Amino acid sequence: MSNHFTGLSLGPPLGDQRLDLCDLYAFQAPGDPGRTVLILNANPNADALHPDAVYRLNIDNDGDYLTDIAFSWVFGEPGPDGSQTYSVYLATGEQARDPEPGGTEIVKDARVSFGPEANVVTAGHHTIAAGSRSDAFFFDYDGIKNLFDTSGKRNFTAPHLGGTSPWTGVDSNVTANVFSMAVELPTDALAPRPELHAWGRCSVRRDGRLVHVDRAGHPSMSSFFNTDDTKEEYNASEPAGDRERWTDPFVHLLGHTGGYSREEAIAAIDEHGLLPDVLHFDPAKPAAYPNGRTFTEDVIDIRVAFLTKNEAPPTGLSPHTDTLDRFPYLGDPHPAS
Repeated sequence: MSNHFTGLSLGPPLGDQRLDLCDLYAFQAPGDPGRTVLILNANPNADALHPDAVYRLNIDNDGDYLTDIAFSWVFGEPGPDGSQTYSVYLATGEQARDPEPGGTEIVKDARVSFGPEANVVTAGHHTIAAGSRSDAFFFDYDGIKNLFDTSGKRNFTAPHLGGTSPWTGVDSNVTANVFSMAVELPTDALAPRPELHAWGRCSVRRDGRLVHVDRAGHPSMSSFFNTDDTKEEYNASEPAGDRERWTDPFVHLLGHTGGYSREEAIAAIDEHGLLPDVLHFDPAKPAAYPNGRTFTEDVIDIRVAFLTKNEAPPTGLSPHTDTLDRFPYLGDPHPAS
């Protein structure tokens, strides 16, 4: 849930957990470096997703930060027993830039899996799944609250640095589930030149049109870099406009959190490739954030170190051990408590 807290007052977008994008991953398929895995997680309740929403994986493969390939997941109305079906659309080129789910319907009315056995669907050279899985994201929520002022301002933009470590050493997510949408396909089909830029998008239909309510690129961007004054605009914006719109606010934030000068802040943003806010992935190189993202990087550690110019101590947490070496890679969901 590294993209969690993107709604107002540290809540989900529009107050609805189903619309909350949690994490984005990109890595080579274990045992087959010629295939790429993309995973978009949402809804920390791990139950049915919103039937009026579109959950989308956007891929730019030519460096202009405009969508060239889009996978769109849409979900049916949940049944009385909580069951749900989903369809997936694949669009390319100009059609991929339309927010509506268009292109070719490569999965139709497949079963969402909420139990321990993932329902894996093969569609041509695509392998696809959607459903509840064990959440691989690890973080120390109480430590974050110790480090940041979440009272009054309700944001994560005011770190309290001191001699005592804020971290508790407790992984708040060790038994958490999440709703996962995963696709694996030949890397050649993504046509990286040589790098891919990926970002997630959640849009919901309101008054007959799709409204963008959340986005996910780099982990912990909107939640750590924005306040309630900017979150809704940020979540609705597109990567191609990020540098022009968000450089100055981010530079101001980094001056506050880490004592960066303007020149230092811009250099750091560029070095880490934070704007535009997309996940960079060169499939010819091993995946490890910031080149793609796997389940083992402590992204909260990385983000807090960046914000504080390496003054905050490391979290000391370890990755989860229940991930799989086979599709859909996230572990089986934990039983309901």
